[in-house]
Amino acid sequence: MPDIVVETVGKVVTVTIDRPPVNVLTLATYEEIADTFDAIGLRRDVNCAVFTGRGSKAFCAGLDLKEFLAAKLEDDPRRAAIVRRTFASIRHCAIPVVAAVNGPALGAGCVLASVCDIRLASDNATFGLPEVNVGRCGGTAHMARHLPQGVLRRMFFTGLPITVLEAHRWGFVDEIVSGSELAAKAMALAELIASKAPLGLRMGKAAMNETECLPVEEGYAAEQRYSTKLMATDDAREATRAVVEKRKPVFVGR
Repeated sequence: MPDIVVETVGKVVTVTIDRPPVNVLTLATYEEIADTFDAIGLRRDVNCAVFTGRGSKAFCAGLDLKEFLAAKLEDDPRRAAIVRRTFASIRHCAIPVVAAVNGPALGAGCVLASVCDIRLASDNATFGLPEVNVGRCGGTAHMARHLPQGVLRRMFFTGLPITVLEAHRWGFVDEIVSGSELAAKAMALAELIASKAPLGLRMGKAAMNETECLPVEEGYAAEQRYSTKLMATDDAREATRAVVEKRKPVFVGR
């Protein structure tokens, strides 16, 4: 049985970690996630992805510790490379990715949420980096994109999670919704995003990823280059015409 379930409705693809009860990650699961998002990035029939976990006990409780206990020291660099590829496959997926965090997101689960573009979370969600409790480092490099250093270091050094309210206050979580509404809210947001020009979404995400850590002027110059490239597409012209003519645009993906 696969650990990852992929479902497509309209222009939205939903990716679900399906490893009950708390969706822990084996090395094979990491690889399956990476392969899934790499493949999604090559598709032209979808414009937005939703990433979630099965059930309500956890979005993802992190690494499968039983598998980790059996791992050999000499295998760790290979394992680490697979994990890095997994996180990169989501962060650099060609289309926007909305995380629907349906419960605690711990360790690698917290990082999985962090590499998505937007995070919606249920009111029972928590976010933690408990690696210090199991003799590991990790996760803070990705989480530092979102949280102040003091908050981040407290999370790591204590091993204690932050609540969904704290995560929202710090801007990590974009919206808190009830568990019963999470899937519908995430789908509605993804459908709105997916209705936009496909090339605009792809180039816009690539531009934001490239410019995120650049100085403002250098980053804006890079963004302008993407904008000029986008201007040459049929869809960009159609978007402008649709606004002027007060009608719904018809995008063709070129």
